[in-house]
Amino acid sequence: MAPVKVTKICCSGPTCAVIALKCPHITVTIVDLNQARVDAWNSPDFKLPIYEPGLEEVVREARGRNLFFSTDVDKGILEADLIFVSVNTPTKKSGVGAGFAADLNYVELATRRIAQVATSSKIVVEKSTVPCRTAESMRTILEANSKPNCHFDILSNPEFLAEGTAITDLFAPDRVLIGSLQTPEGISACASLTEVYANWVPKDRILNVGLWSSELSKLAANAMLAQRISSINALSAICEATGANIDEVAHAIGYDTRIGPKFLKASVGFGGSCFQKDILNLVYLSESLHLPEVAAYWRQVVEMNEHQKRRFSKRVVDTMFNTITGKRIAVLGFAFKADTGDTRESAAITLIRDFQSEKAYVNVYDPQVVEEQIWTDLAEASPLVPEEQIKKQVRICKSAMEACRDAEAVVIATEWKEFNEINWEEVYQSMNKPAFVFDGRLLVDAEKLRNIGFKVVTIGRP
Repeated sequence: MAPVKVTKICCSGPTCAVIALKCPHITVTIVDLNQARVDAWNSPDFKLPIYEPGLEEVVREARGRNLFFSTDVDKGILEADLIFVSVNTPTKKSGVGAGFAADLNYVELATRRIAQVATSSKIVVEKSTVPCRTAESMRTILEANSKPNCHFDILSNPEFLAEGTAITDLFAPDRVLIGSLQTPEGISACASLTEVYANWVPKDRILNVGLWSSELSKLAANAMLAQRISSINALSAICEATGANIDEVAHAIGYDTRIGPKFLKASVGFGGSCFQKDILNLVYLSESLHLPEVAAYWRQVVEMNEHQKRRFSKRVVDTMFNTITGKRIAVLGFAFKADTGDTRESAAITLIRDFQSEKAYVNVYDPQVVEEQIWTDLAEASPLVPEEQIKKQVRICKSAMEACRDAEAVVIATEWKEFNEINWEEVYQSMNKPAFVFDGRLLVDAEKLRNIGFKVVTIGRP
């Protein structure tokens, strides 16, 4: 394959960093208008703007060799053969479809920029999670604004990465999905991108499909995964009421080869940048296609997730003698899951907001989430509460031990490994009695903690 140049217009870059690592003959430039973010990617001490295990090692090996980070978007567009568009597509907050539809403003702005700047033909790769047939809108914009003799082929290449294991997922993906129009030009463009991934991915794991199928597959995959979590969480409520153990139930049903064991871990609820957003997008798409029953089905997955968070908050209050007013609660974990600094839709945000409304004091500790992000998320979660009031009730701590000191209860909201390794005897001695532990992630050994003296409440157990 002839040498190519890949440009990624994005706010993060694990995929293209791995492409650069695995394809030293390909020049990869990641461009971003945010100077601070680009500076972080280029920092001498490799203080990257996102935390992802293994990412620093990838960037260390490839940066400066064939991996570059820049704010010069136009230069990146001009020089690229393949352009990956990986911009944010948040849920709309106003206008038509508010609360459900994806906001495609950044996708359109990036597409118009490509059409405005490009002076030669390009393959434009849609990496963002978008509604089905977004590529059609992109193609219309490109064709309407392109310069003479500039031809654009559009591919869909959604990412199926789990935060915390993204680099491992990229090194050995379950599949790489590439969608294209089934025209000679589209098939040829698809083959070009296939050859990039084929440098390290077995070809039988690179799936070539139609453009619209590829777009919908990303939404469908996230919806199905979130559905499994909401299903096991719904069963956890039944377990608590009947005396069954959700771990035992999940283990038993996971042995069925038609079901399998993955994504059957009960918890306080799913979060992250994709699951809720993509399901709501699917709900909006279904309603737009006049499929109300389909929309209602998928909406229930999100409603069950929110119910699980509220149910857990209520269980904390009920267990602590029906009031937490004036009590101090340590919340361990603020990221939506372990091994990431991402807080989007994190269950911890909802829990802390609920505890605040009950007039409790909250100590928060997370090993990766920065203090500024925590204050921002809590302010957004309680827009009617003055910032000074939030800071009176919430304290951000530097360690789990500091967070637990003088607290009446510990709430485990994120499954960080270190929370299972802290000195629980020392924690117990530092807390007010009776000392409660509410395990929202099935992380700790409940019997061990009970033997120390804790009152332990666990998701999915009576």
